[in-house]
Amino acid sequence: MTVSRIAHIPGIGVDRMGNAADALNSAEMLRLENLDTDIAPPKAAIEATRAAVTRDDANSYLPFLGLHELRRAAAARVSATTGVTYDPEAECIISSGGLSGVLNTLLALIEPGDEVIITDPAYAGLLNRIRLSGGIPKLVPLVVQGGRWRLDLDALKQAVSPKVRAILTMSPSMPSGIVHTREEWQAICEAAEATDAWIVHDAAMERILFTDAPVLHPASFSGMADRVITIGAASKEYRMIGWRVGWIVAPREIMKDIALVSLTNVVCQGGIAMMGAAAALTAEDDGVAAATAEWKARRDHILSSMDGLPVVSPDGGWSLLIDTVALGMAPGEASQRLFDHGAIAATPMTGWGEDAQAGRYLRFVYANEPVSRMSDLRDRIRRAWSV
Repeated sequence: MTVSRIAHIPGIGVDRMGNAADALNSAEMLRLENLDTDIAPPKAAIEATRAAVTRDDANSYLPFLGLHELRRAAAARVSATTGVTYDPEAECIISSGGLSGVLNTLLALIEPGDEVIITDPAYAGLLNRIRLSGGIPKLVPLVVQGGRWRLDLDALKQAVSPKVRAILTMSPSMPSGIVHTREEWQAICEAAEATDAWIVHDAAMERILFTDAPVLHPASFSGMADRVITIGAASKEYRMIGWRVGWIVAPREIMKDIALVSLTNVVCQGGIAMMGAAAALTAEDDGVAAATAEWKARRDHILSSMDGLPVVSPDGGWSLLIDTVALGMAPGEASQRLFDHGAIAATPMTGWGEDAQAGRYLRFVYANEPVSRMSDLRDRIRRAWSV
């Protein structure tokens, strides 16, 4: 009885791995399958959330487009990053998490059959939201150069067509951890201009960088502010996954349509959670730098443990990929062996792009397990994959 709009939408795989690991309830199991983190949110966010429980104005549908304090903070955050001044009342609304903001934005942009350029690999949830909105993912491969990811610029040029309505970007991207260079961003901007497309930029991880390079945002490039829609979230940088708070910042002419979709879809956001998110965005110390240093140390430990294996080093974000096909195993088989013989939960990238591209990889999330818990990672992997 599947309706047509979901007939070609696969799952994301993470739910199955997470459920399997939960069912075992084993303290030995390394939880590398899901984008969680054990690093605490900002103290100010926790305190503000607790206080909000007792506030009458937090127990309300109003304001429908989000708490004014949070809209001001989110608009200021994006303005500081891009150098573009955004009006919080006309060019910013709050969403129930970043991915809700992505779907609402696509629903406001996409006609059935429109194409949306996105990298391969890409988060399956982003690909599925393109499909759910009626769009068609136009996949542009990432390539491995010097052990790191790079965008295939020739393939990007070839992807440009009159059918392209949007380019969906993320940097650092999930699951690859690619951080786009200035050259890559310039090529993306040129592709958007060539096809008169919007750039829908998922900025959920933009400060989780392991390089010395500054944050690059497409709206900061010359002439691009009028065609870039920024979607942020409290989940990753601020470690506030359970709050489910995001924001959309965009030129006012398209924001009217996005706001209408948001009002129609989710009506309003969680008032209690919004107050905590506002506190995080305005905290004197949001903890992002310290958390990023810890995530980098965990990334480095996994890379060291997997030395000699076909793993691709991420320059940011929370996860990395290993090409198990190059080791003679399909990712699903490699995942099951790790689960059964190594007590490691890791998600195959089936459905996270083309089978010949993303479908070669297995993902390891390093945001939720400290180095001390992963001290025997290499032995676990060797034991599982030598069976």
